[in-house]
Parts: sequence; structure tokens; C-alpha cells
Amino acid sequence: MDGSTVPRRTSKPRTWLPPALVAALALALGGCSMATTAPASAREEAASDGKGEPGPVDCRVAKCIALTFDAGPGADTPHLLDVLKEKKVHATFFLLGKNHVLKHPDTVRRIADEGHEVANHTWSHEILTDKKPDEIRAELEKTQDAIAKITGKKPRLMRPPQGRTDDTVSEISKELGLSQILWSATAKDYSTTDSALIEKRILDQASRDGIILLHDIYKGSVPAVPGIIDALRERGYTFVTVPELMAPAEPEPGTIYRP
Repeated sequence: MDGSTVPRRTSKPRTWLPPALVAALALALGGCSMATTAPASAREEAASDGKGEPGPVDCRVAKCIALTFDAGPGADTPHLLDVLKEKKVHATFFLLGKNHVLKHPDTVRRIADEGHEVANHTWSHEILTDKKPDEIRAELEKTQDAIAKITGKKPRLMRPPQGRTDDTVSEISKELGLSQILWSATAKDYSTTDSALIEKRILDQASRDGIILLHDIYKGSVPAVPGIIDALRERGYTFVTVPELMAPAEPEPGTIYRP
């Protein structure tokens, strides 16, 4: 799961699995037969005249990584934006429509105005693979429309809750012009308020061309961001948005991207 909701309680101990395996299992459970594409593979396969928007560096040469935040905006998002502005980092925000986009329109506008990528994380964080086609479309379209009303532009990326997708979700995403973005590093920050632990988990999983998943709605997450940025920069990483990670390729609607 992507941790955007409180995890279900269980009396049995949990076995830790690598995040890439978790995402793969989620795809399998969701019944998805479509292949996934790594952003780096899309980038390398793009023609030299690809139309993808270039970032601060050429990620074909530089050591790039994308910082993403799910399930906001929330009360702590403005402080996170202050941190990102100070650090000169652009991130990708996968926003929830109900109780988030509608509640914090000024923050949504600020995210867009400050050069971050505004993306879709559905309307109410329902598991899309459990829904009928019309319900899936509504979950995505309502958030598209709400964001466009504030920013003047519909998102081009979406992240399915818990990473759960299938052929139907992919087809509807394609119709709506949305690429699906999974991740390679997660701190499970829904389960702890320990910022030092969140930072350690991300640093342990960070890799070139990776996509980091955090949440700007949990108390321990935003305080961990400065340390994560500083430590990864010391390791030679450059932070980019998800579309910049795959430039000169452009995100293809319906495609599932997973590092």
C-alpha cells in the first residue's frame, strides 16, 4: 500500500517487503496484465527530438531522483512548500480532491505557481480496482476538474491509491490523459511520527532514477524532508519532478510507470 490511509489492524505480525515487491504484488492483485515502464527506460527510448519538458539537468547524464507527496494538501503543506522553496527543489504532489483540494485551494494554487507538478490521487482515496468503470472515472474526473478550476490546468499524472491498478483503470486513465506513477522508495510514514526513522528509510532505499513516496499529511514527514534533501544532495543527486525525470520522453496516458 502507499500509506495514504491508516493501515488495517491485524493481530498477526507483518512481514516487511521491499517497496518494489509491494508495488508488483499490488499490480498482480489488481489483475493488471499491462506492462510497466521505468521512467529511465522511457527517457532512453525517446527520440532526440522528444517533447518532454527538460528539468534543471539532463537525467540521461545526471543522477536524478523525484520527490513526491501523496494525499494532500494538508495543514503542513505550506511549511513543506517553504522548505522546498528554500532548498530550490521542485516536487510532484498527488492531491486528493475531497477534503483536501476543496479545503485548501490557496495551497493548491501555490503548489502550481511555485513550479511543482500538480497530480491526481483520486477524489476520496477509494481503491480503484474495487470500483465499477463509472465510479473509477468519477474518482479521477472530479479531482481533474477541481484542480483545473483552481490552477487552470488539468493534471497529466495520477497515482492510484495503494498502487492498485488494472486494465480498466489504465484504459480510463488513458481516456482522461493521465499517466500512472508508482514509486521505488517509501518511508511508511503513515505508521510513525519519528522523522529520523522516516529519513533513514528513504535514504536506505534511494536510487538513481528513483521516485520517493512521502505524505504531507502526517506529522513526522515534513520535518524529515530537509534532512532527506541535504543527504541525497551530498550523494550527488539532483531533484526533479516526475515528468522531468523521464524527459525528453513525455508521460504517456494510461501507461504505468514504476522505477
